[in-house]
Amino acid sequence: MSNFAAYNFKGQKALIRVDFNVPLNDKFEITDDTRMRAAVPTIRRILADGGMVILMSHLGRPKDGPADKYSLKHLIQHLSELLGGTTVLFANDCVGEQAYLTASMMRPGEVLLLENLRFYKEEEKGEESFAEKLSKLGDVWVNDAFGTAHRAHASTAVIAKFFPTEKRFFGLLMDAEVASAEKVLHKAEKPFVAIIGGAKVSDKILIIENLLERATDIIIGGGMAYTFMKAQGGKIGNSLCEEDRLDTALEIIKKAEEKGVCIHLPSDSVIADKFAADAQTSVSPSNNIPDGWMGLDIGNMACEQFANVIKRSKTILWNGPMGVFEMPKFQHGTKTIAVAIAAATELGAFSLVGGGDSVSAVNQFGFTDKVSYVSTGGGAMLEYFEGKVLPGIAAVQS
Repeated sequence: MSNFAAYNFKGQKALIRVDFNVPLNDKFEITDDTRMRAAVPTIRRILADGGMVILMSHLGRPKDGPADKYSLKHLIQHLSELLGGTTVLFANDCVGEQAYLTASMMRPGEVLLLENLRFYKEEEKGEESFAEKLSKLGDVWVNDAFGTAHRAHASTAVIAKFFPTEKRFFGLLMDAEVASAEKVLHKAEKPFVAIIGGAKVSDKILIIENLLERATDIIIGGGMAYTFMKAQGGKIGNSLCEEDRLDTALEIIKKAEEKGVCIHLPSDSVIADKFAADAQTSVSPSNNIPDGWMGLDIGNMACEQFANVIKRSKTILWNGPMGVFEMPKFQHGTKTIAVAIAAATELGAFSLVGGGDSVSAVNQFGFTDKVSYVSTGGGAMLEYFEGKVLPGIAAVQS
């Protein structure tokens, strides 16, 4: 792997895999440009050297080839604005004559955006011949798409074969993502608290098991907490529960005890008589919820207990909300966690937030600048913390 920061891109065509898979409304307007903004420093750095930038990305999940609603042309104007008015050229294909012709005529300082990679089935299949066609567009390959690093697709991993080691790079975003994840996974200062939320234990088993080897404390919130409560004989009313994971929950508790890891479950919950923004609410011990009621957030006692654990930690990983924070009545727990993480970070802790819902929460409550790092890759970060080798990272490092 070459050093991006030290390389001079002057006169070079940099083929960059970015993650421009952004949400669009029915007027094709971008509703959240976080992923696009995240790629800007890498693009600027190459242009500043006098290089040329060719961007490739996917958008959505097109089923049968090209479709207007999945076209990257909808992103041209906004990308141009993010790059300070730089003209963005567009190729209505990612391989083929027009793409090659436009790329061959580029001059230093120019940016070319290729059409959606997933208009070709070969992209997701990771076909070598397709990866080779893409590789012919650039002199160097830069992977700056952490969000797709867990996929062995043509543009995210297979393409590396067609560039010598010294012409493969992580972009600045990918570099920061990998460095932050490595810091938490392999160089965590203790106490290290992992805050795991969300609906299902089954989605988070592997990450919890891997963290049992590393963390001092694991806080469990969200719907998955009730599976743990029921496993220990608690009454959880109509709360979310994975009946087939009760043994798993008990095994996790047992393993944690053996390893001296403290598992924190919410002592109390904000409960509701239905899953709705206008539900009647009450507070109850999490292990004694009345029939017909369901836990939709952690209660005040749990908030205080969790905040105390977080504030004394030196390393913090947050993946998953504490409740249904999209509804105002059930966002207090998730917000309290965000406030506590910000306070700990200010005192010198390293905090990494990742996973779609945690990132949305941090953005919604305005805490993005108050934590150490916010990851752009939900699924990729999850797999990284499960201890898996990510193809998009291995392709650059090997």
